[in-house]
Amino acid sequence: MTDNINIGKEIHKELQKQGRSVVWLSRQLGTSRMACYRIFNNYSIDTQVLYRISSVLGVDFFKAYSESLEKDTLKNV
Repeated sequence: MTDNINIGKEIHKELQKQGRSVVWLSRQLGTSRMACYRIFNNYSIDTQVLYRISSVLGVDFFKAYSESLEKDTLKNV
């Protein structure tokens, strides 16, 4: 179930993995550092914002939801 996906935490982990800073991400998104920190603390995120973050970091963050949906669907069969 998607309730266990903390997308903000996943974004933050990927940012660290790439060795990029919050300042870098905020500049890429055209937003403030504080807005990025709020994103990191969210379990959910607007799809348009998630798309922009996925594009900037080169990672398909939607995939986590697709995989979770697929697992849930298989459980219910």
